[in-house]
Amino acid sequence: MQLMTDYFAILLPLIILQLILLVTAIVHLVRNDRLSQSNKIIWALVIVFVNIIGPIIYLIFGRKED
Repeated sequence: MQLMTDYFAILLPLIILQLILLVTAIVHLVRNDRLSQSNKIIWALVIVFVNIIGPIIYLIFGRKED
């Protein structure tokens, strides 16, 4: 049982980080009026399906189109 709590203690911050990045990137994407609808769909797919790296990629490269 100790092993499970050790893994949980390691995974919980990563899960929280993932959720914060996901929500931040999606909110920015929805509020961004300069992107076309097709670009928004592509970025949304990258953000959602590429897990932790997807939101980071969007926040670095997608925001440059602002």
